[in-house]
Amino acid sequence: MGNESGGKYILETLVVGPLGVNCYILADSNTKEACIIDPGADPDLIRSKISERGVKVKFIVNTHGHGDHIGANADFKVPVYIHAKDKASLTDPKENLSGMFFYNVISPAASRLLTDEDDVAVGALRLKVIHTPGHTPGSITLVMDNIAFTGDTLFAGSVGRIDLPGGSGGDMARSIKKLKKMIGDDVTIYPGHGPSSTMGLEKQTNPFLM
Repeated sequence: MGNESGGKYILETLVVGPLGVNCYILADSNTKEACIIDPGADPDLIRSKISERGVKVKFIVNTHGHGDHIGANADFKVPVYIHAKDKASLTDPKENLSGMFFYNVISPAASRLLTDEDDVAVGALRLKVIHTPGHTPGSITLVMDNIAFTGDTLFAGSVGRIDLPGGSGGDMARSIKKLKKMIGDDVTIYPGHGPSSTMGLEKQTNPFLM
């Protein structure tokens, strides 16, 4: 777990579930309006941090539709946002792969289907949606000022798996090239699993970006 304040925003990181998903709570410091990014599991833990921070969750954003990232969607009675190409994963355990691992995750259906270059508002904050397929057809990265939530596209030192159903090596290569071009070196990346990093460090040390 960790927290960060960027002055105008509040950011909390919680590691949830058996696969160690990074769940993020992002809030506007002034309005206290918040969103949850990838509430994969442990809803009580997420609720306790929401309460501690005194923020009001307006919606959920899923960076992609795998079961380990959407597992607690149903525990929060708020709208769910996901890329249009991963919408079926919310309600179908076969699509979100939870059925492969003998547990069935069923999320509420999407309230909003995201597309490339959409803007998502959290109070006065604005998250830019970048479509970054490869791990799944509808994987996205969310960028705001000097931070980026990269889901299972870009990790510190690696990239997401492409060998699961819906994965694509070609798409992943194009998505990484896109992020490398669009995201500045000083931007901190917050991935779906593992530690945070900076784009500059990844360009220097991540073999998939070099």
